[in-house]
Amino acid sequence: MDTATCPRCHQKVSPQAITCPYCRTQLKAYGHPGIPLHRAGKDEYLCDSCTYHADDTCNFPQRPYAKECTLYQNIEQSRLDLQQIREAKSFNTSVKTWIRRNQTLVLLLALFLVCLLITLLNFS
Repeated sequence: MDTATCPRCHQKVSPQAITCPYCRTQLKAYGHPGIPLHRAGKDEYLCDSCTYHADDTCNFPQRPYAKECTLYQNIEQSRLDLQQIREAKSFNTSVKTWIRRNQTLVLLLALFLVCLLITLLNFS
């Protein structure tokens, strides 16, 4: 079972927990138990590292001084996700994936080429 950590008391809690069983801190958006509630540290604001603030698409009333937000998207995590998508779509990755999926075909092709090479060497 996966666990999450309470932002206030740092105890391990269930990812489905709506409030922390230890300090009663609300962990999910009020009335929306499926939506996580992101919180900033004591001397931080979520907007400083949020994708929506950086691209100026945020319309949250507490912007740029939001301490809690349900729509928060970390800029660094977004960059890492984008980099992983780019790598997944690269030519080398595509070739490796194709070879992994078609190992039998590659093995048969290699065997055919070895047989062809032996045949050519015998005729020379």
